Amino acid sequence: MPDKSIRILVVDSLSTMRMIVKDILKQLGYKNIILAEDGSSASSLLKKEKIDFIISEWDMPKMSGLDLLKSIRSDETLKSIPFLMVTGEAKKENIISAAKAGVNDCIVKPFTAETLKEKIDKIFTN
Repeated sequence: MPDKSIRILVVDSLSTMRMIVKDILKQLGYKNIILAEDGSSASSLLKKEKIDFIISEWDMPKMSGLDLLKSIRSDETLKSIPFLMVTGEAKKENIISAAKAGVNDCIVKPFTAETLKEKIDKIFTN
């Protein structure tokens, strides 16, 4: 079970989705939630802020979740940050690409608070 004071970065191009994920995280007891609207703003944020966990949408303009993941995994100072990919499509090739890029887990929309909790707990237990 992760520490509830960890700093979580939620990256999604849709503000409603960012709010839904933020609300679920708050229900689960997490307090430090930072929002970014795409991979490139998340990248700049990661250079300034200490982030302990990333939940990112796959399909975004400017920089996709997969590109964000790849850039994080290639950065010595960021590569160990756990990363949960959110996707609207459970395509096998997407899941394989994300796994090869070093994702910790994937979650398919729509998801429940319970599913998100299970994924987070699993990531922090491994």
